[in-house]
Amino acid sequence: MRKYFAILLLAFACGLVKGQTVNNTINNDKKNKVMKFELPKLPYATDALAPVIGKQTVELHYGKHLQAYITNLNNLIQGTKFENADLETIVKESDGPIFNNAGQTLNHNIYFLSFSPKGGGEPIGKLGDAITAQFGSFEDFKKEFVAAGVAQFGSGWVWLSKDAEGKLYITKEANAGNPITKGYTPLLGFDVWEHAYYLDYQNRRADHLNELWKIIDWTAVSARY
Repeated sequence: MRKYFAILLLAFACGLVKGQTVNNTINNDKKNKVMKFELPKLPYATDALAPVIGKQTVELHYGKHLQAYITNLNNLIQGTKFENADLETIVKESDGPIFNNAGQTLNHNIYFLSFSPKGGGEPIGKLGDAITAQFGSFEDFKKEFVAAGVAQFGSGWVWLSKDAEGKLYITKEANAGNPITKGYTPLLGFDVWEHAYYLDYQNRRADHLNELWKIIDWTAVSARY
């Protein structure tokens, strides 16, 4: 009888351990599940762009706003035709809340990866030549770009982009807009939503845009060209 109960106890214990193992595996899988889109890693510290962009602005803009767009996007595309699509395809083909969050994810990825604490100066090589050829000079390009950003009513972006032949365009886009929807390749985008500059510049959008040239990583921007 004792032997019989011992066998039952052993079987129960084995079943329990097996059940725990299965449950632990499921729980670990859930914990280890990686969302499709993730917050990009910044190539600089959050305080490295000051005083052009302050630490608190970077922490809120990058760590809160961009993270929220990414989280929303991951949740919204589940069970849709975009569930396994790349970000550019989603921006080109979606609308409504999916487009808003995908567009802002793409926009901010480009934006934050266009800066360097050792940035500034002028672009060289093919992009520098194209800017000079099309706008007359780098200074004239900057003036036109900033003027477009200042003129954008409400929230949005000002972009430098190129077409398939390499021709450059300065465009204004409202809200989450990106020139990729027009068939262009985005090279550089300045965010004119107030959360991008209000802590550092209050309502002085033009001052903010003019200061950004000091931290542009032209190596990164030129690589997109």
